[in-house]
Amino acid sequence: MTDNSLLLEVRMKIMTGEISSIASAEPRPRANARGAAGLLCIWALGFSPCASPPAVAHAQTANARDEARPTLNRSTTMTATNTADVMPNASVSPMAVGDTSIRPFKVHVSDEALTDLRRRIRATRWPEKEPVTDASQGVQLATIQKLASYWATDYDWRKVEARLNALPQFVTTIDGLDIHFIHVRSKHPNAMPLIVTHGWPGSIIEQLKLIEPLTNPTAHGGNASEAFDVVIPSLPGYGFSGKPTTTGWDPPRIARAWAALMQRLGYTNYVAQGGDWGAMVTDVMGTQAPQGLLGIHLNWPFVVPPEIDKAIQTGSPLPSDLSADERRACEQLGFFYTHGVGYAQEMANRPQTQYGIEDSPVGLAAWILDHDADSYALIARVFDGKTEGLTRDDILDNITLYWLTTTAVSSARIYWENKSAFFAPKHVAIPVAFSAFPDEVVQAPRSWVQRAYPKLIYYNKLDKGGHFAAWEQPTLFASELRAAFKSLR
Repeated sequence: MTDNSLLLEVRMKIMTGEISSIASAEPRPRANARGAAGLLCIWALGFSPCASPPAVAHAQTANARDEARPTLNRSTTMTATNTADVMPNASVSPMAVGDTSIRPFKVHVSDEALTDLRRRIRATRWPEKEPVTDASQGVQLATIQKLASYWATDYDWRKVEARLNALPQFVTTIDGLDIHFIHVRSKHPNAMPLIVTHGWPGSIIEQLKLIEPLTNPTAHGGNASEAFDVVIPSLPGYGFSGKPTTTGWDPPRIARAWAALMQRLGYTNYVAQGGDWGAMVTDVMGTQAPQGLLGIHLNWPFVVPPEIDKAIQTGSPLPSDLSADERRACEQLGFFYTHGVGYAQEMANRPQTQYGIEDSPVGLAAWILDHDADSYALIARVFDGKTEGLTRDDILDNITLYWLTTTAVSSARIYWENKSAFFAPKHVAIPVAFSAFPDEVVQAPRSWVQRAYPKLIYYNKLDKGGHFAAWEQPTLFASELRAAFKSLR
């Protein structure tokens, strides 16, 4: 049997349930040999990652400080009045295991770390220009050099740092790991609690623009009865959350942690939303159906029928009776499998190997920019001076957060940990709402969504927005959430 045929056979067994169970109560032991079976999840797009390096204590001698990259430091005590440097490398807080306290959190990055960042950007060793006139070989030299020039000279991290510190941020320990989250309560009574989860290469930065229209709808075209209390956690290994030091932090475990977080915050009923990995976690929450979870909203397509997916990957003929929307979705998926899945293969199989992007800010930026073709095209236009849903600062706020928290490698491990196909339905039995954006990797047709989610309560096909829809189109996205959960209030 060839590697390709083995890969497809294993992949189909996962999709049909012969290998599997994503929502088991205990993390499933992982085989040492990954091989074709490890690659499989990516082709199904069940990207696969792992856990993070050991906690690091940053006591440095003067000589070491001259050579080492400055990092953030986690304070042993965090209070609203004690603004300390924060270091997410320490995965477990000094609090006792089993501690359920919720500690206020502030961010402060040292001047030394920001100076070091600019120095490293300026010291970049550039390759030659790509020998093609488009982005077919990846992030183009002109684009990344424009980004680097702005990053090294005009970009100001302190603006987003102040923005973060103006929000109620907290850290709490769940299942032995520090989880960072933003928690903003609406001033309106009876607001619906909502937990929103980011993905890769995103962060909590993606959701910042959603907070005000969701918590204060009357100032943004909505009604008081449509208000939300908003909880935005950082995934394990991302941002200011801890980095796991053992394996097992896969989407089902994260989903259980999110349910524990909402319970700890005192919410007896709530809803959940996610895109990218956030969608995976949210979809898994839907399969687990923890007490109090009323419904979920997604903007990533876990809806591709297995027979369609198999035909696309094997080059077999597609059904002749596909609708126009279904045919377009097939074309999008085929393009992604052919041209867009490389980053996921690398992180699913060898996340630890990414030392270069942990050490080079420009390398990190290029890796993050090259997620999907439409998002990259939008970002390239931004650095060409065109007005888009994102600004240069938006893009660099997110990249700089990855850099300052040294999470390039730890964030990749969720691809290694994942055991689920990334486009396949999971048989969610609770109410589901879905927003289909045109520039997402696949704009999910209504027919596929209805088939995947028997309790579909809302579907909307939009005419603008892409993979980072909440970030690019926050007003539109907030209105989608109001409409999506209206029937569950």
